[in-house]
Amino acid sequence: MPTTVFDQFTRRTADVTAQLSILGIPLTAPAPPPADLNPTDPWASSYAVPVDRSTLAWCTAVRMLVEHHHTGIDRQVLAADALLRELGVRGLAQLHSDLHHGAPVDYRFTRCPYCSGIGEDPTQPTCGEIGCAPWLEFAGHDHVCPVCHGDDYQPQWFAEEHMTELEELLADAIEEREERASLSYRIRTLLHRRTART
Repeated sequence: MPTTVFDQFTRRTADVTAQLSILGIPLTAPAPPPADLNPTDPWASSYAVPVDRSTLAWCTAVRMLVEHHHTGIDRQVLAADALLRELGVRGLAQLHSDLHHGAPVDYRFTRCPYCSGIGEDPTQPTCGEIGCAPWLEFAGHDHVCPVCHGDDYQPQWFAEEHMTELEELLADAIEEREERASLSYRIRTLLHRRTART
């Protein structure tokens, strides 16, 4: 049976939810009750939305945290809950940057953790779910990944393009330097001749 690139997302979700089931962790994180919200506590969450731990975004977040911290999934459940409650799917890009010491991540050279470098939203949402303009619903357009914003992961091709650009810049700089050197040589020669005459 041939597999598609989208099968990996189903496997990722299935692997994580299976681990949660084995550990006895529920697949839905309940919203905090209103009584627990303390308006004077700056760390208190005001979000009353439960988190679905069987979504691709949550499974991706928890796997990123587990792989980075080298811990079990049970140690990262609350962190993944908080990330998706506070920032949603776009929080995966912030998490990815944070895990790389705050550096911006260039998804042309680094595989996106959410869409695995395909550049499309792996959940394949409809235009109605995203809120596309009505005239785009019939155009058959793709919905870009909310994490990498559709950057095309092709490190070899982009590296070659980048090297070509750098070689051109270097050649231009060498040529400019030679022109300056030639000009300065001519100026020195003229000055030397004038001083020799006087």
